[in-house]
Amino acid sequence: MTTSLADHLRSLPDESLAALLQLRPDLVVPVPADVSALAIRAQSRVSVARALDGLDQFTLQILDAARLTRNPDDATTATDTVLAMATAGPQPPAPTAVRAAVGRLRALFLLYGPEHALQVVPAVDEVSPYPAGLGRPAAELDPRTAALCADPAKLRRTVLAAPPSARAILDRLAAGPPVGSVPPGALQAPPLGTEDPVLSDPTNGGAPTGSPVRWLVDNRLLVPVTTGSSTASGTVELPREVGLLLRRDTGPLGPLRTSPPPVAAAPREPKAVDSAGAGQTMEVVRNTEGLLEQLADEPAPVLRSGGIGVRDLRRLARAAGLDEPTTALLLEVAYAAGLAGELEIPGSATGRYGADQQVLPTGGYEVWRAASLAQRWEQLARAWLTMTRQVGLVGRRDDRDRPIAALSAEAERAGVPATRRAVLGVLADLEPATAPTPQEVQDLLDWRAPRRSRGRDAAHREVLAEAAQLGVTGLGALTTYGRLLLGDLTSTDERADDPLGVHADIESGDPSSAARALDALLPAPVDHFLVQADLTVVVPGPPEPALAAELEAMTELESAGGASVHRVTTASVRRALDSGYTADDLHDVFRRRSRTPVPQGLTYLIDDVARKHGGLRVGLAGAYLRSDDETLISEVLADRRLESLALRRLAPTVLCTQYQVGRLLGALRDAGYAPVQEDGTGSTVLARPRIRRAPPRVSVTSRTTDPLAAPKLPMPRLLGVVEHIRRGDAAARAARRAPAVVRGGAPGLGGGPVPAHTHSEALAVLQQAVRDKALVWVGYVDAHGATASRLLKPVSIGAGYLRAEDERTEMLHTFALHRITAAVVAD
Repeated sequence: MTTSLADHLRSLPDESLAALLQLRPDLVVPVPADVSALAIRAQSRVSVARALDGLDQFTLQILDAARLTRNPDDATTATDTVLAMATAGPQPPAPTAVRAAVGRLRALFLLYGPEHALQVVPAVDEVSPYPAGLGRPAAELDPRTAALCADPAKLRRTVLAAPPSARAILDRLAAGPPVGSVPPGALQAPPLGTEDPVLSDPTNGGAPTGSPVRWLVDNRLLVPVTTGSSTASGTVELPREVGLLLRRDTGPLGPLRTSPPPVAAAPREPKAVDSAGAGQTMEVVRNTEGLLEQLADEPAPVLRSGGIGVRDLRRLARAAGLDEPTTALLLEVAYAAGLAGELEIPGSATGRYGADQQVLPTGGYEVWRAASLAQRWEQLARAWLTMTRQVGLVGRRDDRDRPIAALSAEAERAGVPATRRAVLGVLADLEPATAPTPQEVQDLLDWRAPRRSRGRDAAHREVLAEAAQLGVTGLGALTTYGRLLLGDLTSTDERADDPLGVHADIESGDPSSAARALDALLPAPVDHFLVQADLTVVVPGPPEPALAAELEAMTELESAGGASVHRVTTASVRRALDSGYTADDLHDVFRRRSRTPVPQGLTYLIDDVARKHGGLRVGLAGAYLRSDDETLISEVLADRRLESLALRRLAPTVLCTQYQVGRLLGALRDAGYAPVQEDGTGSTVLARPRIRRAPPRVSVTSRTTDPLAAPKLPMPRLLGVVEHIRRGDAAARAARRAPAVVRGGAPGLGGGPVPAHTHSEALAVLQQAVRDKALVWVGYVDAHGATASRLLKPVSIGAGYLRAEDERTEMLHTFALHRITAAVVAD
């Protein structure tokens, strides 16, 4: 005699029920009302599919063995029967491995019951209709095929007589799945070896002399599948008995592998892996900063459909010196990390880009620049691991044959974070510094979670390529700091139940273990440089933020890398003077920062540019130009390169033009002069660039790592959920024992408590229960007119309402007295 899953769950101790909820966290979202509701949810198609998605290939094959060995009478199987089928092949697995797989299935309650009478959850057959890739029994498909399969010798002779093309089809279907679709003509074409005036269609899949599918159907080795009342032409199914015969060399379940496939690559040198990855992290941070600076100089407009257009992406890639895929990746990661965002453009007309928005750095970009290089990389890497953006889709065509733009909604995929963690999890489970090939990673994923990895080869290869570009991996292997970062993200769920803040190092601003490990691999930031005679400045390492700001203001970058090279030019010195530096300030910076003597040529250059700087004064007229040097004013007025400004002399030392200050300054500087702007009082206006920033955005790292995963609760909370379910189950059983009057029926004639038939009597019963603090069965009509009953403990009565505590939920509720139909004191 079999028992239902609900009865089996009721018989379990609380710890076992909590263990089930821990393995299948979707069962508690929301919390079931009672055990019956929990059993229904555990047997639902969606929940069972989630549980199957997390199983490895061997465990799924053992589940298929349990399905194939079920008794037709009571649909039960036994552990020993499953073990016998699993070990029937030429290379049987160890019995302990089979029993361990059965234990995992029982822990997930995909199998339940005693070992001699195991039952399979019915929804498994709905989710996976073909166990072990075998078709239905012949008796369920066709009586004539069943008669053939009932004679093993005749079935074997028929299979051996199949032509080579037909045998290839049989072998393909025997490997699974057992159904195939062919053009309808393949079922009407003449069989192989027969003569027919009508030639077969080559597109049917048959040989020029006929159709192998037709031969197989005529010889009862394939059965056309019917759907409803009509035959689904072109769809055939291989009967289970034929499939088992074709698998005689591999066993009924096919090849069984109890452990993941091995990796042929030997481990690399861990130091080489970490060094390669650390070098790539420096490139990632530098390229991201350069990309965001390009956005700050020339923001990218947002398309009407969302995202950045192809031309703007190409412009950014060209300016940053990157290819378009890398630019799209860094842009998406920076956006996910909260370093870039959209800014509304007030007062602009709607054009071809639709919304009046631009993409440019946010205020968080300045904070990010001030952090250490390791912390900056960690913020980017965390955003990549957490963001729900599949960057590989950028540039491809969508369903409407339109290119998918960067930062557009079409690149959103909710399952991408789980895919990234699965791929990196494969690398993390290998020996450190092991670099498997992409195909070996795919084979490991196919064994670990075949249902999830099916058809996702391209996405897995994209993850490996992006991890290498971002420096998470080095030389094809997971780096030490990448392993620590993945471990931190895996333990994120534990931080939700961390009242003491044990895991709050990242939130508090302290460097994480991954950042500390990477920081030890990177060269220490330097606060000095080497000035050479050709006016080049060599920085022997990553510069400190203060030094980087000074170099940006005073020099031109020539080459970047571990040791960057800058050059001091006339334009760079003038730019520094425009931003507020004086000649003495520049001399002091070079004298203080340089570890080599400052070349005399650099001193002369600074003094010469500073002497000319500010010799001309520009103000508003449109704009005016003044100078204490009358000869210089005359030179400017006679300069034919400035004829377009239409300069006029107002005084011996003053010129004016109708154009604005900006154009006058630009024209003078293009002609080789060094003017400065002044305000109405004659004070110099500093030419610091105006920095525009988008509104702050929250990084995606602050949300759940996998948006599709159910929240994992700690064991104490799960035990509380089990207690709630037990209480609800008890209340549901008690509700079925409620008096007939409370449930809306007629009162019984036997002994027992006497119900209150009128509203006044019910009110008296409730008032007495308030005084006695007794439990009362209350029947009432809700707002929809439905009759219900509850077991309550009345607290107070007043103003036409009853306030009472629900015995099942232990929560206070308010009931309108005019809706109460009956009240009975509980036993």
